[in-house]
Order: sequence, then structure tokens, then C-alpha cells
Amino acid sequence: MPFEPLVIRDSAPAKSYPFQLDAFQREAITCIENSQSVLVSAHTSAGKTVVALYAIAQCLRDKQRVIYTSPIKALSNQKFRELEEEFGDVGLMTGDVTLNPEASCLVMTTEILRSMLYRGSEVMREVGWVVFDEIHYMRDKERGVVWEETIILLPDNVHHVFLSATIPNARQFAQWVCWLHRQPVHVVYTDYRPTPLQHFIFPVGGEGLYEVVNIQGQFREDKFMQAMSGLAALGDQAAGGVQRGRKGGMKSTLHFPSHIIPSCLFFP
Repeated sequence: MPFEPLVIRDSAPAKSYPFQLDAFQREAITCIENSQSVLVSAHTSAGKTVVALYAIAQCLRDKQRVIYTSPIKALSNQKFRELEEEFGDVGLMTGDVTLNPEASCLVMTTEILRSMLYRGSEVMREVGWVVFDEIHYMRDKERGVVWEETIILLPDNVHHVFLSATIPNARQFAQWVCWLHRQPVHVVYTDYRPTPLQHFIFPVGGEGLYEVVNIQGQFREDKFMQAMSGLAALGDQAAGGVQRGRKGGMKSTLHFPSHIIPSCLFFP
């Protein structure tokens, strides 16, 4: 299909933000303003949701319906609360719960959207955009087919916003969607990580946590050697990273402190 260059719009934006947008956010929003699909690939907490919010705001401004999909019900419930507070005219469909199904913005699991497409739901005639959150779930061996079938079944006139963690074949995925629906799909990628990672070791017999990689990504050899010396004190087997259990099995001498991993924390 012929290449359609992006045009910077002079009209008022569909949504304004109280902060300066990053380059990848501005680029993705430009794609949306040109009514062209976009795949945004970025690390967690990089700001991908900003792009989704703009697509929703543009649909509501243009009197179109928009669907926001997520992989799990808990995330759908969370997004429903956030979007309802932001836009008001938002509904929720998860299979267990249906709230305000006539809303202009519908939040649902991907399985619900696939079911609607199978049934030929009248809702799809009014939909201008579909936002796929966590599209990298498509690589899941068991559930990935849900995303694949949903994307295939969507009408060609519907545009897409794909939000994903960093994936190695983003361009290949975009080319596939472009071939399916005969419309341009842009790939916007950033490797910027706003939340630096720290790596710790917690050896049995040690004196606590040892930071082996700091927030600058630098390997702390001194801390690593301190952790290993704690293992050596347990004996030759412990120095190898394992201990023998009563039945001859292998027992780990390294523990992972899950209580400091943000993704393992849940709040009401």
C-alpha cells in the first residue's frame, strides 16, 4: 500500500497534559491524529498509557466509540475506574460484570471483544479505535490465539493502538497487521527505563541483601564476592549454590526477596 506521511496538525489537541511529553509519546500521538495505527513498545512505567488516553479523548471528541482491552479482569477493573474518573462516559464488560454497556468508551478483556466479533455485535459498527494493552500477551502459547483471532476479525476501518513491553519482532508484527487490514501501522519504540532496576542476592547464611547491580546498571563485584563468601561458609556444596536435602534432592541456598519487587505487591 502507498506510504502516507504523517502531518503535524495545527488544530487544538484532543487532550492536553500538565507535563512535557517524551519524544516517543509525541510521535505516537501524531500517528493517532493522522488516523493511523501505532504500536508503542516501551518498558514498564515509561508512559504508554498517555498514548491510549489520547486515542480515547480523540474518539470521544469525534463522537466515535472506542474499546480498551486488557489481558486480565483485574486490570480491566482498574482501567475502568481510572478511565471513568478521567472521561466519565466509560463502560465495563468482563464476563462477570457489565456496567454501562452503552458508553462511548468500553473497557473489556480481549476474550470479550473476540466474542463480540464472533457474534457480529452491532457495537463494532460505531467503533473507530481499539486499544490493545499488553499486546505482548500474544506470544503466550495458550492465550496468544485470542489476540491473533481478535486482530484478524476486526473490521478494516478500525484503527489500533497496541501497547507493549519491549518485544524483539515489533516491526514484523506491525507488517502483519498492515497486510491484514490494508492500513499503515507505525512502530514507536523507546528503550528508556524511567524506573531503574536494582539486582540483589540474598544467600542463606549471609548478612542480608547484597546489591550486585546498582540503579546505574553497574555490576558490584565487591558485593557479589561478599555474598559468595557467605555461601562458602556453608561448605563446598553450598559454595556451588545448592544443598542436599534429606532425600538427596537439591536445595537452593539463594533466595529471591520478592517482598521488594513492585510487581509482587498488591494493594486494595
